[in-house]
Amino acid sequence: MNKLLATLGIARRANKISIGETLIKEITNKKVFLVVIASDASAGSIKMITNKCKYYDVEYVIILNKSDIAKSISKSLVSAVGIKDRNLAIKFKMNMKEGGFIEK
Repeated sequence: MNKLLATLGIARRANKISIGETLIKEITNKKVFLVVIASDASAGSIKMITNKCKYYDVEYVIILNKSDIAKSISKSLVSAVGIKDRNLAIKFKMNMKEGGFIEK
């Protein structure tokens, strides 16, 4: 899990993340390559974001929790983060595989 959080931190420092209303706009404009949704986000938030991602064909994962995501990007509680860099999105998914979060 530390590698996942580190990857989000790197994306934030590179200014390659999107949160809040900006995230929704960038999903519709297909400017994000991966959306990381907190597993403890509200059911309404999860449904809204996953529906947007499915409709606009943007990949998403439901993993981590709001406090871990918030710490890694140095923000207050965040329900979802969009990664705007293709390589960082690929790195995040590779770290998920290595950590055993998804099948190889």
